[in-house]
Amino acid sequence: MLRFIRLLGGALGVILAIALMGLDVTSSTLLDPSLEGRLTLLAWIAAWGVVGFVIAPYLTIVPARWILRAVTDMSTDEFVAAVLGLLVGLLMGFLLGLPLTSLPDPAGWLMPIGVSVVLALGMMGLTVAKRDDLRSALISLGLRRHPASGEEPPPPPEPVTYLDTSAIIDGRIVDVVAAGFLSGLLVVPRFVLGELQHIADDSHPGRRNRGRRGLDVLAVLQKDHRIGIEIVSEDEPGVSTVDSKLVALAQKRDAAILTTDYNLNRVAQLQGVRVMNLNQLANALKPSFLPGEALRVKVVQEGKEPGQGVAFLDDGTMVVVEGGGRHIEGELDVTVTRILQTVAGRMIFAEMAGSS
Repeated sequence: MLRFIRLLGGALGVILAIALMGLDVTSSTLLDPSLEGRLTLLAWIAAWGVVGFVIAPYLTIVPARWILRAVTDMSTDEFVAAVLGLLVGLLMGFLLGLPLTSLPDPAGWLMPIGVSVVLALGMMGLTVAKRDDLRSALISLGLRRHPASGEEPPPPPEPVTYLDTSAIIDGRIVDVVAAGFLSGLLVVPRFVLGELQHIADDSHPGRRNRGRRGLDVLAVLQKDHRIGIEIVSEDEPGVSTVDSKLVALAQKRDAAILTTDYNLNRVAQLQGVRVMNLNQLANALKPSFLPGEALRVKVVQEGKEPGQGVAFLDDGTMVVVEGGGRHIEGELDVTVTRILQTVAGRMIFAEMAGSS
């Protein structure tokens, strides 16, 4: 299709070049029968053919794609209001432009066209912006039925969440869905699926296993009736990275992004996109402790500082025990002294009970 449009544009450019040859400005030089005149004529026609070949898509396909994308993003109320406003604006432009046709040329045909375009676009924007007020006015005039008091309102649209490759590979999303903490529609763009498949085909065993686990996670989610999952062909041709594509698509659909990637989390939040980070969810679900609370832990290794011992709670939280380095593989009663929240998670500092 693109090639056909370009060829058609080139042909129109050649026709335009031939048509311009009839003007007095160009005929004196282009119709010269000498060799130099013939070469100039060929260069003139070729130049216009190239111009038509290059700019034809930007005058046809690109505007058509923009209009189609804009209409797709509009709601039904916005579309109806835009069409009505356009018709009203064109009618007003026609009526106001009739007296202007009596003006001398070129104002006699330029002014009516300009008035019609300005009024059509202005009325279209005005009706879209005031569509709620227009709906209320139609109900007040009896031209539209008022919703019955007992009529149930339409159900709200289900939330849409785009899945990042890191969240799929992580695998915890299956448990989150099974626990009922995630609902709506999960969307996996094909460029994310392609990245996942590329990881699954990697020569490194670790990356290959992670990629295959991600594919298995998607297969499990597709069979889960508690969630809807959709693989779409949506893309952003002008964007290079996967993270930027996800942010752009989420902005268009007012959707969220599910990820474990810290950088994607920050970039998306800076652009106003809601992010659901599995690591933050896991940290939020960990039990909270206050200084002075008692714990019983098993010291498994020495800490970085002399005399420190390191233990881990059942949820993976690290507990640094002052003086616990002498009790490796032993269970100790400890008292929490302070809690440190880091990007990687939470660390608890404690001392052995009765040591203070």
